[in-house]
Amino acid sequence: MKDENDFGLSGKGYELMMEESLKNDMNKRWRGSWSHDGLISCTFISESSIGNSIQPSAAASFLAFAIACILRRPTQQQQLTMDLFMTPRGSVSSSIGDAAELEANLTLSDRLKVFKSSSFDPNAYVASKSRTMNEKEIRHLCAYLLDLKKASAEEMRKSVLANYSAFIRTSKEISDLEGELLSMRNLLSNQAALVHGLADGCELSPMISGNEDSDMDNILDEKTEISKTEKWLIGYLETLEVLLAEKRVDEAMAALEEGEKMVKEISEGGTLSSSLFEALQAAIAEHRQKLADQLADAICQPSTRSSEIRSTALSLKKLGDGPRAHTLLLSSRQETMHRGIKNLQSSTYGGVGAFTAILSQLVFSTISQAASDSLSVFAEEEPAYTSELVTWAVAQAEKFAALLKKCILASTAAAGGLRVASECVHVCMSHCYLLENKSGLALSPVLIKFFRPFVKQALKTNLKRIEQSSSALAAADDWVLAYTPTSSRHSGLPPSSSHMNIGSFQPKLSSSADKFNSMVMELFEDVGPLEILQLDVQAVEGLIHEFNFYVNLLINALPGSVVTENLEGPRIVKVAETEAQQIALLANAILLADELLPRAVVKFSHSSRGDDSQRKGSDKQRELKKRLQREVDRLRDSFCRQHALELIFTEEGEARLNALIYLGLDGNVEQPEWFPSPIFQEIFAKLTEVASISADIFVGRERFATVLLMRLAETVVLWLSDDQAFWEEVEAGSTPLGPIGLQQLYLDMQFVMIFSSQGRYLSRHLHQAIKNIIERAINALAATGLDPNSVLPEDEWFVEVSEIAIKMLTGRAAFDSVEEDIPSPTSSVQM
Repeated sequence: MKDENDFGLSGKGYELMMEESLKNDMNKRWRGSWSHDGLISCTFISESSIGNSIQPSAAASFLAFAIACILRRPTQQQQLTMDLFMTPRGSVSSSIGDAAELEANLTLSDRLKVFKSSSFDPNAYVASKSRTMNEKEIRHLCAYLLDLKKASAEEMRKSVLANYSAFIRTSKEISDLEGELLSMRNLLSNQAALVHGLADGCELSPMISGNEDSDMDNILDEKTEISKTEKWLIGYLETLEVLLAEKRVDEAMAALEEGEKMVKEISEGGTLSSSLFEALQAAIAEHRQKLADQLADAICQPSTRSSEIRSTALSLKKLGDGPRAHTLLLSSRQETMHRGIKNLQSSTYGGVGAFTAILSQLVFSTISQAASDSLSVFAEEEPAYTSELVTWAVAQAEKFAALLKKCILASTAAAGGLRVASECVHVCMSHCYLLENKSGLALSPVLIKFFRPFVKQALKTNLKRIEQSSSALAAADDWVLAYTPTSSRHSGLPPSSSHMNIGSFQPKLSSSADKFNSMVMELFEDVGPLEILQLDVQAVEGLIHEFNFYVNLLINALPGSVVTENLEGPRIVKVAETEAQQIALLANAILLADELLPRAVVKFSHSSRGDDSQRKGSDKQRELKKRLQREVDRLRDSFCRQHALELIFTEEGEARLNALIYLGLDGNVEQPEWFPSPIFQEIFAKLTEVASISADIFVGRERFATVLLMRLAETVVLWLSDDQAFWEEVEAGSTPLGPIGLQQLYLDMQFVMIFSSQGRYLSRHLHQAIKNIIERAINALAATGLDPNSVLPEDEWFVEVSEIAIKMLTGRAAFDSVEEDIPSPTSSVQM
């Protein structure tokens, strides 16, 4: 409440109003007199006209003066002024001079008599007094009144300031009293409403009970004699009312059963009139409904324990309200679960894993408890309530999955947190399978439907991260095998038997391959058994795709390679310049495809149980290795193709292995020196160098080195076998193939066969390609009319020359005995 005076102004505002009013009303005059009740009657007279309406500022001055007069008696100056206006008509000076005398002779009551009349007119009174005054007297009176006004205003201000603190204190007390009164009024209103409600209830209960039993009471009152059955009826109804009021459920149930039995007996014996019998049936039905309502309310109470919920539901079922009992039973479990979830969300928990575990256990244990209650209470009618139980359980599982999605999975999947997502899914699915084994409720499809998209998104994000990291590391890899690969702690595979006997030797990888392997291992460590989410196939496909991407990087690292297939945008890869670095590329791919990557995904085959599942897992492993091996073959073919092209063609693009090597030999007069052609000598040197490097890199894994050499030799020979330009010159060119040219070609092919055989990389394909080349050359010579058998020496001669050439090229032969070692082909033919 504001601290205000009678004018609605605060203390400071009131003081300012007083000062402003005194300043503005210097040109006003007023007259006043005391009335018999202490009030003042006055009229303001303007200098311009007498009797005009009161101005606001003048009214304020007058009211301030009136308040001061009320608070205390008039001062001497104010008394003198009043006496002045109460004197007879005369001069002002005489009135003023006689003021003291008049004051002494007249009492205040006498001086105020003129103002006590009800017909007193202030304007007329002032006009009558001032009519005989001249201008000088009026001016003198105005000056006097102004001085008096200033003195009165100052005294009024002092009075207001002196009483201001008391006024403020009083105002605050009044405000507090008003607030207390308002509170008391509200309290009284509430109490009155409560009293009225109780009164209405008390009036309604007798009315209801009277309506229920009015018919029966009227019938019984009309009887003069009451039978035994009628006496039982009266006591039975009273007992039933008491049992229901005291909520004694078991006794009330027994009483209702007793009533049902009596109804049957009465219907058979006819011991009650039809009206009483109908009234009894109606009363039993009504009390049965009341008891059912009491039981339903008890089930819905949060304080009801689990055992009480089951027993109450069973009682409600016995009353014939089984569907309602089953619905309330499930609703009660649901409310209990919701309260637990709210408490869990409002409390602190130790991380995402702990929150998921507690939440999952709460949800599935509640579903399990509800299923157990449903089966125990409604075991006989199980088919009738199984559908409702399953529908309810599915709805709770969906709500749980949606909550977990909102709290954890959505943000985790977007950030690529596969470990967190898989951990959450693993915990939830474990509880789900426990519920399925215990109660037979299969809710895993519901969870899979919700969880699968988020785990799939996290898996894709991690695979993309592997791709980006591999690309960045390949740009700085020096392709030196210096890193021992890390393996999964839970791989379950024994070390590869191919290098078990090599002592402490371990195959190594380059930096980018080692990082690729570690990221894959970490990925599948996080994922675990993804078969439950049907993501195992997608995970394997993603792994194969990433390995394909990495193999493309390795292919681009080969000198002069322009392979960019399956690469999104340009990739900068450091080139492997030396043969050792290039073979290291193969070593990376071979070790990853043959051992490390299959070991990473072995969990998929170990996650299932049973012989059939194990067999399927082994089949998946073999299929995975085949697909990875095809990527390795692609890299090996690129390596062999590149080196074959370097041997066959010059830097300018001209073919070094052409038909002129053999077609121009027969035109020479001098006897040729039988030795393999220079191009095949270079092929032998290249294969020897590659074999030496491979032996150092593939320690304990010689099979891979052998396959590499085999593919490289096949690439060169097959190119010669399929070169259409070469065979067009040999078979249909202007210069036919002669005997010496045929012998040189035969020697070159035998040379390739001999050193491939000695190096143990002579394959069936290579041997067949060499035989096809020799046979086609012999046919070309036969087409000229010459007999090839007459010009070709025995095969032993070609073998001997080839072995001598190998010794000479490898530095194992004495150069001074070369002429003696190489036999003449003519002597071989003569033999």
